[in-house]
Amino acid sequence: MADTAGYSAISDLRPLREFVAARALALGLAAPRADLLMLAVNELATNTLQHTTGGGTVRVWADASGLWCDVVDQGAPRAFGRAMPPAEAIGGRGLAIVERICDDVSVFTAAEGTVVRMRLDL
Repeated sequence: MADTAGYSAISDLRPLREFVAARALALGLAAPRADLLMLAVNELATNTLQHTTGGGTVRVWADASGLWCDVVDQGAPRAFGRAMPPAEAIGGRGLAIVERICDDVSVFTAAEGTVVRMRLDL
């Protein structure tokens, strides 16, 4: 069963990061990997708050294949497989960072919205 936390404002990001780190550690993810997951969730949640309305939800759970985390919002599906932007670029690194620090990333549309699903090996 997944543990869930919602967010709808910038002030929710710190508690969201704390939730993700605590759940990841409790589910057996090593501390350095939990920090990476926290960074990935922060990047996605920040994108939600900048580019959509209504905030989002984060779910965290583990199974035999690893630790899983969904970030769900009402935004359009994101395109993954992107190159890291050049150093002088103003933005555009968030999704590239997420893709590089997680062992698997996928995006799909579900009844509750757009889901970015990440997996990190335990």
